[in-house]
Amino acid sequence: MDFNIHLPINVKSGKNAVDLNSHLLKSFGNTCLIVTGGKSSRLCGALSDMENALRKEGISYDIYDKIGPNPRLDHCFEASARAREIGAYFIVGIGGGSPLDAAKAVAVYASNPDMAMDEIYTQTDRNKALPIVLVGTTAGTGSEVGRVSVLTHPVTGRKKSISPMDCYPALTLADPTYTASMPYDITVSTALDAMAHVLEGYMGSKCTDIPTLFGEKAIELIWKGLCFLYENREERLLPDEDMRAELYYGSLYAGITLAYCGTAFPHPLGYVLTENYGVPHGKACTAFMGLFVDRAAEFTPEKLDRALSIMNTDKNTFKAVIETLTDLKGITMTENEIKAFCERWSAVPANFTFSPGGFTKEDAENAFRTLFLK
Repeated sequence: MDFNIHLPINVKSGKNAVDLNSHLLKSFGNTCLIVTGGKSSRLCGALSDMENALRKEGISYDIYDKIGPNPRLDHCFEASARAREIGAYFIVGIGGGSPLDAAKAVAVYASNPDMAMDEIYTQTDRNKALPIVLVGTTAGTGSEVGRVSVLTHPVTGRKKSISPMDCYPALTLADPTYTASMPYDITVSTALDAMAHVLEGYMGSKCTDIPTLFGEKAIELIWKGLCFLYENREERLLPDEDMRAELYYGSLYAGITLAYCGTAFPHPLGYVLTENYGVPHGKACTAFMGLFVDRAAEFTPEKLDRALSIMNTDKNTFKAVIETLTDLKGITMTENEIKAFCERWSAVPANFTFSPGGFTKEDAENAFRTLFLK
């Protein structure tokens, strides 16, 4: 048995979580910067709810709303300058995974005015990040309960993550009703992302007892939602309020498994599809899920059998549902392109090491060949 556990976050969940817990915001200071995207946080009501909560508590604020999909490092750097200008004591992130991840980077930069933009990846001797408050509006990333921030470099276009301990949110206000405004395609992609998070962590070599428990609950909730989306794909029928809540909380359970275990090879391989083909992050990761579960069947069969039993399905049915919802027909690569894409893994990353049976650069090349070679 293994009962090692460390998860330094405070989550307040449920309908009207922002308003009901506004008093907790005062403890972080009297000025903050809200980091968000251009539309979604407004459409779902999360931004207005947070503004009302801040005004109620007498906290002044400014809004930085330039965060797009796959948050850019330079935008985070720019937002941090604004945070310092207004004397922000804390950072509020509102949105899907991109604004939440961006908020973590902004919190680091804001408390380190002498840090160069690229030093966020390497500098360890620095001031502690500002406190971070997160409000999620999608059911996929799980960033609300973790310390990982995935950032896109504006020059190279490559995605790379940071995961310092001070990027755990000090407070997460988790209201699943904000996910109701997500259209069908985003609902699918974010649910796929959540399934990738939980299965990559659950099958990986770092998964111990505690993340296993969270992972099994996530598998149950997310699979139920994915089956609904699969069965109603022709009509593009959206989940009801109860299923929205299950998907959202499933993504948080998955996020905790992710926080403990990290991801496996589908995530870094998926970055290639997002960077070069514009594939949404969730679908980019599950593009490799069939290959991943095949490796799990070979190297961690007991864990795979347990996951499939929770879903009450078999491996082939699972692969068919994921492949249909991912739907990446039309993407092709040449042999030279595959070789070039995989040069980034000449040094084996941790995601490969933690994958079932391990994973290598040559395995990555073969995965791209299998799925996309012209």
